[in-house]
Amino acid sequence: MNKIPGPPTVPLFGHLLALHKTAESLFEHLRLWRKSYGRLWKFTGTHFRAIHVYHAEDVQMILSNTSYNDKDIPYTFLQGWLGEGLLVSNGDKWHRRRKMLTPAFHFKILNKYFSIFCQHTQTLLGTIENELDKGKIDLSPMISKAALHTMCETALGVNVHEIPSIDSYIQSIHKVGDCIVQRMIKPWYIVDSIYKLSYTARQEKCVISDLHNFTKQIIQRRRKNRNGSNTINVKENNVNEVDATMLDLLLDEEAKGTINDKGVQEEVDTLLFEGHDTTATALTFMMMRIANEPDIQDSIYEELQSIFEDSQRSPTIEDLSKMKYLECCIKESMRLYPSVPFISRNITKEVVIAGYTIPKNTFVNIHVFDIHRDPEVYPEPEKFRPERFLPQNTVGRNPYSYIPFSAGPRNCIGQKYAMMMMKILMSGTMRNYRLEPITRPEDLVFIPDLVLRTNHPIYVQFRPRAKLTENRK
Repeated sequence: MNKIPGPPTVPLFGHLLALHKTAESLFEHLRLWRKSYGRLWKFTGTHFRAIHVYHAEDVQMILSNTSYNDKDIPYTFLQGWLGEGLLVSNGDKWHRRRKMLTPAFHFKILNKYFSIFCQHTQTLLGTIENELDKGKIDLSPMISKAALHTMCETALGVNVHEIPSIDSYIQSIHKVGDCIVQRMIKPWYIVDSIYKLSYTARQEKCVISDLHNFTKQIIQRRRKNRNGSNTINVKENNVNEVDATMLDLLLDEEAKGTINDKGVQEEVDTLLFEGHDTTATALTFMMMRIANEPDIQDSIYEELQSIFEDSQRSPTIEDLSKMKYLECCIKESMRLYPSVPFISRNITKEVVIAGYTIPKNTFVNIHVFDIHRDPEVYPEPEKFRPERFLPQNTVGRNPYSYIPFSAGPRNCIGQKYAMMMMKILMSGTMRNYRLEPITRPEDLVFIPDLVLRTNHPIYVQFRPRAKLTENRK
């Protein structure tokens, strides 16, 4: 470790004091340190050591190896909220839960969600129409609500219109994210005994109580309303022809004694956070960027017109497979704006990375944001070029150079769900509206958080395509 480059240290504290910055400056400093110290650099504290990696080959060595599956800091900061759900758990518990939940994302189940995705897209279009008089629309609150409604009705089988606290739930996620960022930028808060004495910890406890109350309402409502025939045969990976949901699967497993009530709560909390917040983030940044790329927006619309012509019909599953260019645009947007900009793993046995020997019990921080902007892999990385993801242009590219859904054994279990939702929602929006820029890419100021966020709203103006067509006549 001594030979690995890194920022100057302070006796007793190591590099910890270097974290004591504003949230905005910390995000930029993490990027600057990569430029200063190269593809791998170290960061140490009073009771931990970490390395930061930015190269696809180094990332592959970690994420592809089941020996390096475990998570620790900063994921341990989430345990008060998510317990030992799929995002946070390690070892046998993670393996059991992953195996248990995988059938809930079987393609037959996802196909059953299709009509619900379409319904909520229409609801979103109605929301946009109601907001048109404002001239500009703050994307994040609107899209977050749409994604949360969709997630609850599909994966959890509950209509959240019946639960009045949806807005406060979204706000609470942002608040708990703020608390966790405070633990990152105030080194003394890393120590649990110190953090628990702070005002931030008390605030976090109250917010987590609100988050848990929301998901408890969902679980209770589904227990009451569900049909006992909703089952998923995990062993045979056979999905019965019923409207089973992920929550139904968990409740069936609870009845078998393979998971308890606390475990059900953990996985619902995890799914609801990961499933709606990351997707909403991806959609927010994509709409902003497409609004700033008029030629690309025209190409997307031309593709959609070739599929739908002037019909106002809802899409079909077959239609989604024809949206090749839109899919490239989604991927390029997630390259530039990955919903999860950092991934961390705990090394449980010694490994050699980039010629350096890394001892066990070292944290590896994987900087997805900068891996996706490596100029050796993506020439002119700041430019929006969807053609990077055409099949012929991905030949020979290391698959670990593009990891918006992580990679390896602990990749995102719901990535097909997310892609289906994004395609349906984006195609529906762009068939009905032209997006015009308010917030520019150069305006974005990123801050560390649970997902990629800015310290300011992201605005877009929507122009109804019907009116644009009338004006041309």
